[in-house]
Amino acid sequence: MTAPNTVLRGVRTGMRMSQDDFARALQAAGHRVGEPNDANKRLVQRWESGAIAAPRPVYARALEVVTGLPISLLGFAAVPGGHVADDQHGGHDLTSPVSSLATPAPSSKPATAHRSFEGVWLSRYQYYSSGREESFAGQHFVVLLQHGDRLTARSLPGSASSSLSLDLTVDGAVITGTWVEQTDPAGYYRGARYHGAIQLLAEPTGRRMAGKWVGFGKDMDVNTGPWELVFRDASTSKATLDRYNTPAT
Repeated sequence: MTAPNTVLRGVRTGMRMSQDDFARALQAAGHRVGEPNDANKRLVQRWESGAIAAPRPVYARALEVVTGLPISLLGFAAVPGGHVADDQHGGHDLTSPVSSLATPAPSSKPATAHRSFEGVWLSRYQYYSSGREESFAGQHFVVLLQHGDRLTARSLPGSASSSLSLDLTVDGAVITGTWVEQTDPAGYYRGARYHGAIQLLAEPTGRRMAGKWVGFGKDMDVNTGPWELVFRDASTSKATLDRYNTPAT
């Protein structure tokens, strides 16, 4: 008898998503990273019931993008013999979900080596509040996951009263993408959702990225300010994430 994946179910419900919502988010994430998938409610149900022990790589990557957590922390288990269950058609993949993340399927495009930025980073940005006529800083510990030239960062919930996500693309030392922040419902901005663009330059050491954000303000004006990510830990294990799930300093 298969055991239900209560971890994945808990992550989904913690994100306040129905199974339909979660499936649509997985589809959107697949399109965003150039790996379309056919996620649907039935597939999510099979994962959560334990009928599928582990997702195929294309779904594993989408799950990481949507949840901001490494696949190893989402309650899936490798099928004995090093195979993983097929999500839709009853077949089998030839590698484990974790090793598949590091070895993408062959494509017609030439392979490009990318520096690994995966791990825990401290995110810091500055902004000016026109209503309070004062500058402030926002800080979060974020988990950064990488697939090729794509980076996904999600804030650890205990690191700040707001939640932050970044979707980025690496081109050499230039890192470009978008950000979304859901502000604290009890804070000054009363749970407002803000989003915009960001461009960073990675230092040669690979331990710091610094640049600028741009986005709209409370009065629908376009603002900008400095933003940096500072490396903290290469591990994305549960113990490491628990250690950094505290107010960012």
